[in-house]
Amino acid sequence: MLRVAALGAIAAAAHAAGFDLPAAEPKLLPPEQAFHFSARALDPSTLEARFDVADGYYLYRDKLQFMLEKSPPSLGSAMLPTAQRKHDQFFGDVEIYRGAVTIKVPISGAGPRDALVLIADSQGCADVGVCYPPTRQQVRLVVPAPGAGAGPQVDATPPRKGLFN
Repeated sequence: MLRVAALGAIAAAAHAAGFDLPAAEPKLLPPEQAFHFSARALDPSTLEARFDVADGYYLYRDKLQFMLEKSPPSLGSAMLPTAQRKHDQFFGDVEIYRGAVTIKVPISGAGPRDALVLIADSQGCADVGVCYPPTRQQVRLVVPAPGAGAGPQVDATPPRKGLFN
């Protein structure tokens, strides 16, 4: 009996200290990490949006929307890649993305070196049965001049600085 009490006290102390134990609830990533968004301007007529979906998470295809903070310029319909089918406990039969998802978004009326703010709305879930509310992320892009090549990939959420960098 004393051993059971001691093991219980050790488990409680480990949980309080932040150690993951198999019986503990899973730790969920914040949505901007679970569904990391980045984008780049390929040329004056095409933007490329990218979601890197963390392992154990999925993104709903029909919940993806893109818009610009100001117009003109204007966006055309996003060219979404083929998705996986899934029966989801929240939304029934749906199409989802896992891993890296690259989406081309046509743009019209953009001039070379125009600064744009691309806004991405998305929603996804964790495989453990937790669904996130809709999430909005944005990136600031500069349209490259014709023939200059694609602009740099810009992360929606810059990496946090550590203590020594």
